[in-house]
Amino acid sequence: MMDQTAKKPSPFARISFNQWIALVLTVLALIFVLENRAHVDIEFLLITVRSPMWLILLVMFAIGWLAGLLTTRKRAR
Repeated sequence: MMDQTAKKPSPFARISFNQWIALVLTVLALIFVLENRAHVDIEFLLITVRSPMWLILLVMFAIGWLAGLLTTRKRAR
């Protein structure tokens, strides 16, 4: 007779290590955004922009990431 109480795998068991890392980073990013909602004034050349700090930092991160992509060499395969 088969045991009717066979254990089903936990829903958490199906999540890979990389997915756990992505989940933790997403939660940390959300906390960062919620803690940096204050508006700041940014002056660049003759332009002044008022925006939430998290948005300014996100834009600067994206600019740095794009600069890194544009300046790295592609490896020959």
